[in-house]
Amino acid sequence: MSTTLDLMPSPFVDGLDQWSSENGTSGSATYNGAANAAFVPSDQDFGGCLELLKTESTQKLRWTGQTPILPGTYLRVTAKVKAMSGTFPSVRVAGYAMDGSNNHVAGLDETAPSVALDTYGEVVTVTGIVAAGNRDGVDMIWGAAPEYGHFGIDLIGPSGGIVRVDDIEIEDVTGTFLRDILDVVDVRDYGAVGNGSTDDRAAFAAADAAADGRTVIVPDGNYHIGSSLTIQNKVRFDGTVNMPASAHLALLRNFDLETYIDAFGDEVTGFKKGFQALMNYSDHDGFDLAGRTINVWGPIDMQDALNTSDTFLIRRVIRNGQFYAQDDPAWDPDVTTSQGSYNPNNPLMLTGLTNASQIQPGSQITGNGVGREVYVKSVNVGAASCEISQPLYGPNSTQTYTFTRYKYILDFMGFENLRRLTFSEVEFQMNGYCNGVMLSKEGENIQFKDCFFIKPEHKGITSAGRACQDLHLEQCQWISNEQSLEADQRVSVGFNVNANDTKIRDCRFQRMGLSAIINGTGHMVTGNHFFQGDDFSNAPRVAGLIFTREACVATVTGNYIDNCSIEWTNEHDSKPDFSNEYGFGGLTITGNIFYCSNAISSFRFLRVKPYGNDHFLSGLQVNENTFYCATGTIERVEEWDTTHAGPDYWRFRNITFERNNFNGITQRTISPVCLEFNQTSNATTWTLDPSDYLPFGGNARTVSAVVTEGEIKNSSNARVDSMPYVNVNAGSQNKYVQLVWPQACRGTVHTTIRVDKPL
Repeated sequence: MSTTLDLMPSPFVDGLDQWSSENGTSGSATYNGAANAAFVPSDQDFGGCLELLKTESTQKLRWTGQTPILPGTYLRVTAKVKAMSGTFPSVRVAGYAMDGSNNHVAGLDETAPSVALDTYGEVVTVTGIVAAGNRDGVDMIWGAAPEYGHFGIDLIGPSGGIVRVDDIEIEDVTGTFLRDILDVVDVRDYGAVGNGSTDDRAAFAAADAAADGRTVIVPDGNYHIGSSLTIQNKVRFDGTVNMPASAHLALLRNFDLETYIDAFGDEVTGFKKGFQALMNYSDHDGFDLAGRTINVWGPIDMQDALNTSDTFLIRRVIRNGQFYAQDDPAWDPDVTTSQGSYNPNNPLMLTGLTNASQIQPGSQITGNGVGREVYVKSVNVGAASCEISQPLYGPNSTQTYTFTRYKYILDFMGFENLRRLTFSEVEFQMNGYCNGVMLSKEGENIQFKDCFFIKPEHKGITSAGRACQDLHLEQCQWISNEQSLEADQRVSVGFNVNANDTKIRDCRFQRMGLSAIINGTGHMVTGNHFFQGDDFSNAPRVAGLIFTREACVATVTGNYIDNCSIEWTNEHDSKPDFSNEYGFGGLTITGNIFYCSNAISSFRFLRVKPYGNDHFLSGLQVNENTFYCATGTIERVEEWDTTHAGPDYWRFRNITFERNNFNGITQRTISPVCLEFNQTSNATTWTLDPSDYLPFGGNARTVSAVVTEGEIKNSSNARVDSMPYVNVNAGSQNKYVQLVWPQACRGTVHTTIRVDKPL
């Protein structure tokens, strides 16, 4: 309400002709000259006052002045009364509502609660609040129809008593009413200064304590809060706050990104302080980004955001928002080179580094004999050494390495151990400027659910240590920034894994350089779409899913493997030659769709590539898959890559290629394979060639069945009833099977041949 409104009624000393004994309207009777009313100039409690004898059942006292009633205005009418003699009446504030045509507005509550007088000479104060709005605490709710009112008091009850009345007051209490009645508490009322430097923490705490369910408001200004603070009630920020990095602000009733952005005036700072509060308070398991986009101009150091600890082991969730990378030099990777030494007997260390102080944890290591996705886990500058995420398969004992520290939107590398952190419905828009998420050094059960990794510069999710233990990726999508490039020219990596037990389910990878590179064991890859084709004809295709452990103990089930391959290596082995260990085994590939189009004919869907000698397959099941080449043809579906070494066919064990479908594949791969052989001329030794069917160019090592079709006849055209014996691994390349009969004969047989000895 405007402060220029004249609300205060005339004092009694100015004459009783301005005070009505009726409703206060024009022409109503006044107390001027009335027998039951007199002005008392010097009452000991009131000074000048009105003395009134109650002669009517409801003795009215109304100011004849018009008090305006405005929307949003709250008026308080106050009267002080005392009984002097006679019977005791009750007293109440009362009014008379009038519209703009000077007519009474009927049907409204025009009285406040009454108070009984019971002691002579005792001053009793009565009040009443009048307003248009229907709010708690309003005594007379008048709505929009009245434009003014006549206010005063009523004396009710028995007549005959004499009372004295002090000058009646009418005040605008809108500000106080809104604060106390409309659920708002202002931090300034409790001493907050908001000059950016004075510590206002105590004022914030006091306002929160006084709120008791109401909303704490923070008006314009910048409020310094010197230490951690928890606000229990709802809060609204029109101004901002600043806090030390180590201090957290827990907003228990407004725990969402929007409120933290309002509080700190910046999207990134708001997210960091919200994350800090999430990790420091137990009342919330998740931080809601509220569907907001956070514009990011450089990497966010998540351990620095928490500030107070480098370990956190309790489940927490970050959900429902987007990080949007902006073009900025802060995303440029840091690159350094260093000479260092490597000892295969100490496989996770580089020593004798010439400039260890310049090497950053989380850097990718490249150089001669270094496999893909090998990272620096930690650096010991004093010892001139660094711990690495994976062994190196073949470097020189001393050589130069390149260390590239890529920049990530969310970087958790500062955490020594972080567990059970979940991202749900979060989009990482990298726009080709940066990378997605760098995991912590150690940890387990990190989860990404329904997340999007859009256009990474190089990496989607990177593990430089073992925080990828039991990593869950569910219903996520990776969309490359390299989609226009030929498949073999791309460099981006969806994610890497150094540890065990990952669950990769129902994700989609679109035209990455490679989708996943996975070490460790116990992995389940189910229901994903690995899509890595291009728009070129007769084009090379590359690996989409790479396992880098011989005994990977993994299942690949129900996936759509589209214009890419599964590659199986041991490039993360410091002693890559076979030596008294498990062979390549423990891999089950079942029920997948393998699809390609416009691929070069030498492309293969499954490629085994050992980085050392004497390796073999011992446990590989490739069953019930569909292999489909939509445009053109490819020669076959599998291959042993001999870049580094060929296979030891004599140790193949427990291999099945069964019940698969082949379309657009020149040569099917089957083992055990049942083949029909027709010997048209009489011979004692029949030589069968199953080699084209056997996986990976393997030997014909086992014949499990020989069944004749029709009669076997000799040169006299007589039936031969005897059976042949079998020679396996026949021929100079050990690829043939020989059936040796007791006599020369001819006919047709069906043979079942395996590339392995199953037991």
